[in-house]
Amino acid sequence: MRSELRLGLICGFSAYMLWGLLPLYFRLLDHIEPEEMLVHRILWGLPTALLFITVAARWKDLRAALTGRRLFYLLVSALLIAVNWLIYIWAVSQERVTEASLGYFINPLVSVLLGMFFFSETLRKAQWAAIAVAALGVGVLTWELGRLPWVSLALCFSFASYGAVRKKVQIDSRIGFAIETAILFPVAFIWLAWFQTTSDGTWLGDGWSDWLLLPLAGPITAVPLILFALAAKRLKLATIGMMQYLTPTMQFLIAVVVFREPFGPVDAVAFGLIWAALAIFTTDSVIGDRKARRLARAAELNP
Repeated sequence: MRSELRLGLICGFSAYMLWGLLPLYFRLLDHIEPEEMLVHRILWGLPTALLFITVAARWKDLRAALTGRRLFYLLVSALLIAVNWLIYIWAVSQERVTEASLGYFINPLVSVLLGMFFFSETLRKAQWAAIAVAALGVGVLTWELGRLPWVSLALCFSFASYGAVRKKVQIDSRIGFAIETAILFPVAFIWLAWFQTTSDGTWLGDGWSDWLLLPLAGPITAVPLILFALAAKRLKLATIGMMQYLTPTMQFLIAVVVFREPFGPVDAVAFGLIWAALAIFTTDSVIGDRKARRLARAAELNP
């Protein structure tokens, strides 16, 4: 195996595993309100991002990224990722990690749907079938809960929309993350300063464990993004597409096995439909990728 491919696989698996383990981190801090946890994720995220940019000597690229058009898109993406983070933190604190994992299983299908609406991408028949089967799975879960699984839907649509907006910018993930957290930083700092005036207000949690864990909110957010960027440069999109299911799978297993969240027969049917949809979608993506490569090779041989 080539060293570049090996490095890409290591970085990709590491990124998705770190994202998959996030529920364990947030459960350790579930005594902290979700909005306060979000603020710490932003406040510690910015210095972490700036540190990585310094190490990589990318300050010139950061300055070049500060154009009006890019800042507008990054403002929108910053708001979307902040909403996504807040809902996810809340879901962990409310013991709804299973529902959250479902959102990230659905995410690739929603991304394809948004690609059709905003980038005029054409959906193949198999992709439409996958979306229909996934919608049926969401319908089954809605019937069981007696309401829409809004956590799943909010997470997948906010993250898919975030990806769509970031696709418009075409910027290094480290620089994009730094600008996004810089945009959110003043609001987060003002909120935390106000929080100190309340009876429950503290700057850094309560006790030595919080003092150790809260500063990690920056690295646990930034490091997977950087690892993912390194992997994306070295791996095929089809490989990245297959690997992305590692994160919701780990979150699902943590929810059911570690956190002991309820998972009954109807849940199994709903998740089974979602997994079937993903199987259809992934198979079609792999076949489509191979066909595209064959056509590209044929075009090179017969110009």
